[in-house]
Amino acid sequence: MVKTGCVRRFVRAASTVATVETIPKFPRGSRIFSLIQPTGKIHVGNYLGAVRNWKQIIDKSPEGVDCIFGTADLHSLTQAPAAGDLLENRYGAMASLLSSGIDPDKCILFHQSSVPEHSELYWILTCITSMGALNRMTQWKLKASIDETLNIYSELVMGKTKAGILLYPVLQAADVLLYNSTHVPVGDDQSQHLELCRGIASSFNHTYGEFFTLPTTILTPTKKILSLRNPEKKMSKSDKDQSSSVYMTDDADTIARKFRKAVTDSIQGEVTFDPVKRPGVSNLVNIIAGIQNNSIDETVKNISWMTSHKQLKDYVTELVVEEFKDKKRLYDSLMEDRANLDAICRRGADRAREIASRNLEQVKKQVGLS
Repeated sequence: MVKTGCVRRFVRAASTVATVETIPKFPRGSRIFSLIQPTGKIHVGNYLGAVRNWKQIIDKSPEGVDCIFGTADLHSLTQAPAAGDLLENRYGAMASLLSSGIDPDKCILFHQSSVPEHSELYWILTCITSMGALNRMTQWKLKASIDETLNIYSELVMGKTKAGILLYPVLQAADVLLYNSTHVPVGDDQSQHLELCRGIASSFNHTYGEFFTLPTTILTPTKKILSLRNPEKKMSKSDKDQSSSVYMTDDADTIARKFRKAVTDSIQGEVTFDPVKRPGVSNLVNIIAGIQNNSIDETVKNISWMTSHKQLKDYVTELVVEEFKDKKRLYDSLMEDRANLDAICRRGADRAREIASRNLEQVKKQVGLS
């Protein structure tokens, strides 16, 4: 593991946004970082949009490149989960990552809350982040079910929105910058927060002296996976209709039943990809493309033999069942040994803190706290 801070500091990519495919080889000294919220079981959208992307990054990272992945359990507190639920979700998320091939011997794997430096840097960065910058973010409005035309200064927003919902992009920035990350894989809906992160890093560097790397956003090649029951919205673990999401832990019969109930349309014949006119069908095509690591155009060409929605649903069912089959077995085994999961997380947290404590100490020196 490369530990020299000055090497990290000046690793820069030519562009601020990339995909795994456009980075044929991560340069030595790169540090790739990403977290996933442990808000319940991992569904096919989480898997294709984040977790499998992480595994592909690990697999193509040469010696001298650090991969740091884990659960964003502090971020989960914005949803006010019951204590027992959060604890169970942390175990479930970690077991899901491990069963998906995220190897703790090839990366640092940990729970965010196990590294207190995240929270300390969060406060330092909050003090240099403008309210205007936070107001321009759109995700907090979705999380708070606020009309996108409203701003943080309206009485409705003030009365309805918890501070954590508004400020969590700053915690995200702290997560990334604490490790001087050079590349951050995220979904397209989080790319705005990475722009804020770069802005915060630039502000710190301008105010206190050069230290933070401006990270490159790595966008997942898979388009956003939508709800099976309402393909106008994103697939979500919080959806009251559990038929809307297919989980890694679902058995084959459950997966088949959910896809049979998936909303399509009344258009018969050829399967086409048109997210506006055919959102349900396009969502299933997108899942196929993601599982097979193909482009949408290539996928549509490959399934041109299909002439019915039943054929499409049967085909995507077969692919997802096969993709999740072994992972479900491993997940079940991991969840039966909580002590082993705890040990893996402790080891990862210790490795993460080696980096985090060193970087935070430098930050504190530059702002005058030590």
